[in-house]
Amino acid sequence: MRRILVTALFIFVCFLLQCTVFRALAFGGIVPNLLIVLTASFGFMNGEKSGLLIGFFGGLLIDIFFGSVIGFYALLYMYIGYANGKFSTIFYPEDIKLPISLILCSDFFYGFTCYVILFLLRGRFDFRYYMVHIILPEIVYTIVVTLFLYPIILRTHRSLEQWEKRSEKKFV
Repeated sequence: MRRILVTALFIFVCFLLQCTVFRALAFGGIVPNLLIVLTASFGFMNGEKSGLLIGFFGGLLIDIFFGSVIGFYALLYMYIGYANGKFSTIFYPEDIKLPISLILCSDFFYGFTCYVILFLLRGRFDFRYYMVHIILPEIVYTIVVTLFLYPIILRTHRSLEQWEKRSEKKFV
Protein backbone atom coordinates (compact mmCIF):
# COMPACT_ATOMS: atom_id res chain seq x y z
CA MET A 1 0.00 0.00 0.00
CA ARG A 2 2.85 2.37 0.83
CA ARG A 3 4.51 1.70 -2.54
CA ILE A 4 1.28 2.51 -4.36
CA LEU A 5 0.86 5.79 -2.52
CA VAL A 6 4.48 6.83 -3.07
CA THR A 7 4.26 5.91 -6.76
CA ALA A 8 1.03 7.87 -7.20
CA LEU A 9 2.65 10.83 -5.46
CA PHE A 10 5.67 10.59 -7.77
CA ILE A 11 3.44 10.55 -10.87
CA PHE A 12 1.45 13.53 -9.64
CA VAL A 13 4.49 15.58 -8.59
CA CYS A 14 6.40 14.87 -11.82
CA PHE A 15 3.34 15.79 -13.88
CA LEU A 16 2.88 19.02 -11.93
CA LEU A 17 6.55 19.95 -12.19
CA GLN A 18 6.61 19.22 -15.91
CA CYS A 19 3.50 21.29 -16.55
CA THR A 20 4.20 24.24 -14.26
CA VAL A 21 7.74 24.80 -13.00
CA PHE A 22 9.57 23.52 -16.05
CA ARG A 23 7.23 25.41 -18.39
CA ALA A 24 8.62 28.53 -16.75
CA LEU A 25 12.17 27.18 -17.16
CA ALA A 26 11.68 26.20 -20.81
CA PHE A 27 14.55 26.84 -23.20
CA GLY A 28 13.16 27.81 -26.58
CA GLY A 29 9.84 26.21 -25.71
CA ILE A 30 11.51 22.89 -24.80
CA VAL A 31 10.51 21.27 -21.51
CA PRO A 32 12.14 18.13 -20.03
CA ASN A 33 9.96 15.07 -20.01
CA LEU A 34 9.87 14.07 -16.34
CA LEU A 35 7.25 11.40 -16.90
CA ILE A 36 9.60 9.61 -19.30
CA VAL A 37 12.28 9.66 -16.59
CA LEU A 38 9.81 8.31 -14.04
CA THR A 39 8.32 5.66 -16.35
CA ALA A 40 11.70 4.41 -17.53
CA SER A 41 13.15 4.42 -14.00
CA PHE A 42 10.29 2.45 -12.49
CA GLY A 43 10.38 0.11 -15.49
CA PHE A 44 14.00 -0.96 -15.18
CA MET A 45 13.92 -0.91 -11.37
CA ASN A 46 10.75 -2.94 -10.87
CA GLY A 47 10.05 -4.75 -14.15
CA GLU A 48 7.64 -4.67 -17.07
CA LYS A 49 4.39 -4.57 -15.12
CA SER A 50 5.44 -1.62 -12.99
CA GLY A 51 6.77 0.31 -15.98
CA LEU A 52 3.60 -0.43 -17.92
CA LEU A 53 1.32 0.80 -15.11
CA ILE A 54 3.36 3.93 -14.37
CA GLY A 55 3.44 4.68 -18.09
CA PHE A 56 -0.30 4.22 -18.43
CA PHE A 57 -1.23 6.54 -15.59
CA GLY A 58 1.38 9.17 -16.50
CA GLY A 59 0.31 9.09 -20.14
CA LEU A 60 -3.34 9.22 -19.16
CA LEU A 61 -2.72 12.42 -17.21
CA ILE A 62 -1.11 13.96 -20.29
CA ASP A 63 -3.99 12.73 -22.46
CA ILE A 64 -6.61 14.20 -20.16
CA PHE A 65 -5.00 17.61 -19.84
CA PHE A 66 -3.20 18.11 -23.16
CA GLY A 67 -4.07 15.37 -25.64
CA SER A 68 -6.47 15.65 -28.50
CA VAL A 69 -7.25 11.92 -28.31
CA ILE A 70 -7.58 10.00 -25.06
CA GLY A 71 -5.19 7.06 -25.01
CA PHE A 72 -2.41 8.08 -27.41
CA TYR A 73 0.09 9.18 -24.78
CA ALA A 74 -1.07 6.48 -22.36
CA LEU A 75 -0.29 3.84 -24.97
CA LEU A 76 3.03 5.45 -25.88
CA TYR A 77 4.17 5.67 -22.25
CA MET A 78 2.99 2.09 -21.65
CA TYR A 79 5.25 0.85 -24.44
CA ILE A 80 8.15 2.85 -23.03
CA GLY A 81 7.61 1.50 -19.50
CA TYR A 82 7.24 -2.07 -20.71
CA ALA A 83 10.34 -1.90 -22.91
CA ASN A 84 12.41 -0.46 -20.05
CA GLY A 85 11.08 -3.19 -17.77
CA LYS A 86 12.81 -5.75 -19.98
CA PHE A 87 16.13 -4.38 -18.68
CA SER A 88 15.31 -5.02 -15.01
CA THR A 89 17.40 -8.20 -15.03
CA ILE A 90 20.59 -6.31 -15.91
CA PHE A 91 19.88 -3.23 -13.79
CA TYR A 92 22.49 -2.38 -11.16
CA PRO A 93 21.69 0.63 -8.94
CA GLU A 94 25.34 1.68 -8.71
CA ASP A 95 25.74 2.06 -12.48
CA ILE A 96 24.17 5.20 -13.94
CA LYS A 97 25.13 4.50 -17.56
CA LEU A 98 22.25 2.08 -18.18
CA PRO A 99 19.54 4.41 -16.78
CA ILE A 100 20.89 7.41 -18.70
CA SER A 101 21.09 5.48 -21.97
CA LEU A 102 17.63 3.94 -21.53
CA ILE A 103 16.06 7.30 -20.73
CA LEU A 104 17.83 8.82 -23.75
CA CYS A 105 16.49 6.06 -26.03
CA SER A 106 13.03 6.32 -24.49
CA ASP A 107 12.90 10.07 -25.05
CA PHE A 108 14.08 9.64 -28.64
CA PHE A 109 11.41 6.97 -29.22
CA TYR A 110 8.81 9.31 -27.72
CA GLY A 111 9.85 12.24 -29.91
CA PHE A 112 10.11 10.16 -33.08
CA THR A 113 6.73 8.50 -32.51
CA CYS A 114 5.07 11.85 -31.82
CA TYR A 115 6.58 13.19 -35.04
CA VAL A 116 5.37 10.26 -37.11
CA ILE A 117 1.86 10.11 -35.66
CA LEU A 118 1.15 13.78 -35.05
CA PHE A 119 3.09 15.54 -37.82
CA LEU A 120 4.15 13.22 -40.63
CA LEU A 121 0.64 11.88 -41.14
CA ARG A 122 -0.58 15.49 -41.54
CA GLY A 123 1.85 16.12 -44.37
CA ARG A 124 4.63 17.91 -42.48
CA PHE A 125 7.74 16.27 -43.91
CA ASP A 126 10.57 18.36 -42.46
CA PHE A 127 11.99 15.73 -40.10
CA ARG A 128 15.41 17.39 -39.92
CA TYR A 129 13.88 20.59 -38.53
CA TYR A 130 11.82 18.64 -35.97
CA MET A 131 14.86 16.58 -34.99
CA VAL A 132 17.19 19.56 -34.51
CA HIS A 133 14.72 21.96 -32.91
CA ILE A 134 12.52 19.67 -30.82
CA ILE A 135 13.74 16.10 -30.31
CA LEU A 136 17.46 16.67 -29.61
CA PRO A 137 17.02 19.70 -27.29
CA GLU A 138 14.35 17.84 -25.33
CA ILE A 139 16.63 14.81 -25.00
CA VAL A 140 19.51 16.95 -23.74
CA TYR A 141 17.29 18.85 -21.29
CA THR A 142 15.70 15.61 -20.06
CA ILE A 143 19.11 13.99 -19.50
CA VAL A 144 20.34 17.01 -17.53
CA VAL A 145 17.25 16.88 -15.32
CA THR A 146 17.65 13.09 -15.02
CA LEU A 147 21.01 13.59 -13.34
CA PHE A 148 19.15 15.30 -10.48
CA LEU A 149 15.83 13.41 -10.48
CA TYR A 150 17.12 9.84 -10.88
CA PRO A 151 19.03 9.73 -7.54
CA ILE A 152 15.84 10.81 -5.74
CA ILE A 153 13.85 8.05 -7.44
CA LEU A 154 16.60 5.50 -6.68
CA ARG A 155 16.84 6.52 -3.02
CA THR A 156 13.06 6.27 -2.63
CA HIS A 157 13.06 2.88 -4.36
CA ARG A 158 15.74 1.55 -2.00
CA SER A 159 13.98 2.82 1.11
CA LEU A 160 10.70 1.25 -0.03
CA GLU A 161 12.46 -2.07 -0.60
CA GLN A 162 14.05 -1.93 2.86
CA TRP A 163 10.70 -1.10 4.44
CA GLU A 164 9.04 -4.02 2.61
CA LYS A 165 11.81 -6.41 3.72
CA ARG A 166 11.41 -5.30 7.36
CA SER A 167 7.65 -5.79 7.18
CA GLU A 168 8.12 -9.26 5.64
CA LYS A 169 10.34 -10.33 8.54
CA LYS A 170 7.57 -9.41 10.97
CA PHE A 171 5.27 -11.99 9.40
CA VAL A 172 7.83 -14.80 9.30
